[in-house]
Formats: sequence, C-alpha cells, structure tokens
Amino acid sequence: MKRRIIFFLAFLLSLTIEILIALFVHDRFVRPYMGDVLVVVVLYFLVRTLLPEGCKCLPVFLFVFATGIEFLQYLNLVELLGLSDSRLLRTVLGSVFDVKDILCYGIGCAALQAGELIQGRKR
Repeated sequence: MKRRIIFFLAFLLSLTIEILIALFVHDRFVRPYMGDVLVVVVLYFLVRTLLPEGCKCLPVFLFVFATGIEFLQYLNLVELLGLSDSRLLRTVLGSVFDVKDILCYGIGCAALQAGELIQGRKR
C-alpha cells in the first residue's frame, strides 16, 4: 500500500508540473520538448500506482503507446472524430504530428528504464 501512495503522489506531482507547463510556459524548449518527455513519466507513475510491483517492459509499452498516439495525430484523429472544437481533447490527444515528439517520448522512456534498472539493483 505504501508503494501505491508514493507512486500516486509522484503521479500527482508530475501531472501538476505537466499542467503548469501546458498553461503557463510558452517557449520553444520546455513546453514542446520537456513536456513530451514528462508525459510518459506521468503515465508511468499512473500505471505504477495501479501496478506497484511494476512490469519490466513498462517503459517500452509506454513508448509504443505514446508513439501510437502520435501516429493518430498524423491521421488527424481529432478531426476525424469531430472533436476539433474541444480544446481539452485537442490538448490531451494532440493535433500535430511531429517526429521530434517521438524522440522525446524515447528519451523519457529511456530515463524511466534507467530508473527501473537502478531500482532493481538496489533491491
């Protein structure tokens, strides 16, 4: 139970940072790049809240998931579903495909995998 609480608090903190970046940072580095790195971290802590014992391949699964969402942006999913008027859904699902986003997801997932390996050695 203690691990779930820690992961949930980490999820809330990282989600809060992600929201603050989305609302208040309008630069050319933090929002477009760090925000994309952080999004997989937010998802990681959410999943680890539900699965506190973890999953060895979780960072890989998150990368595949995030990349899948990015390719749905390439297909203009938001427009296809008629959701382009919803600012929230356009923000959550994204509306512009960018290969650099996939690179950012990869960096975030690599950092998560490194963290998993370090934690595994400590146990």
